[in-house]
Amino acid sequence: MTVQKIEDDGQHLSGFGQRSAIGVTRRTEKVSEVVARQIVKDIVTSGLKPGSMLPPETQMLQRFKVGRASLREALRILEVHGLITIKSGPGGGPIVAEPNPADFGRMAALYFEMSGATFRELVEARLILEPVMARQAALRNDPELVESLRAMVEDADRTDLQNSASYGRVSSDFHSAITGASGNRILDLFGRAIKEVFMERINGMVFPAKDRERIRDEHEAVVDQIAKGNADKAESLMHAHMEEFADRVAKRYPGMLDEVVDWR
Repeated sequence: MTVQKIEDDGQHLSGFGQRSAIGVTRRTEKVSEVVARQIVKDIVTSGLKPGSMLPPETQMLQRFKVGRASLREALRILEVHGLITIKSGPGGGPIVAEPNPADFGRMAALYFEMSGATFRELVEARLILEPVMARQAALRNDPELVESLRAMVEDADRTDLQNSASYGRVSSDFHSAITGASGNRILDLFGRAIKEVFMERINGMVFPAKDRERIRDEHEAVVDQIAKGNADKAESLMHAHMEEFADRVAKRYPGMLDEVVDWR
């Protein structure tokens, strides 16, 4: 990790809260936020992989020249966001975590709740995003992605679709794969996060057992078009599938849709 001295006045970092190059006024930042951002930069520039240990507290205190409280608050910020984990006991300390769409979605849900966004809007967002993701996946035509999607189709073929737990798993896996298949890391993160926020809320199956074989076939048809590189067809099939999904959610959870998305 690179060495950067950060002056700690115990409250805020002087010099922040000024106008940026594009004329947007930034709020005053606490020292802990600046330290947290610098730690992330160092993780990225150093190429640290998930599971890598960060330097011990004593070393980071020396390098950043801040108080222990500011450093610990910085690490807590990163832990809350799911970017690191803190291992306790001998040999413990901060560990780099794998960026997780569920953690990102959980933090986004705070903003959704504060803005009054509803589950209806969340479903509408999925209806817009997932067909676009299927289109991008077809345009990418990545052999590894196609192989992974094909494996999911084969897994669904072997699954007892009358078993709700098994069906729920293969269906969720398919949508997770599609929402993370665009090849654009920002789109993939947003797509998967929105799907995860929705899945945190529902407590049952959207489609009844009698429809599940047809839904599996619809999933397979989308994968076929992605494999062929047919972006228009992949998008249209996914859009039709998600429209039916949105209609089914409205029937299955009529009271939930107008509820404000809550942080869980």
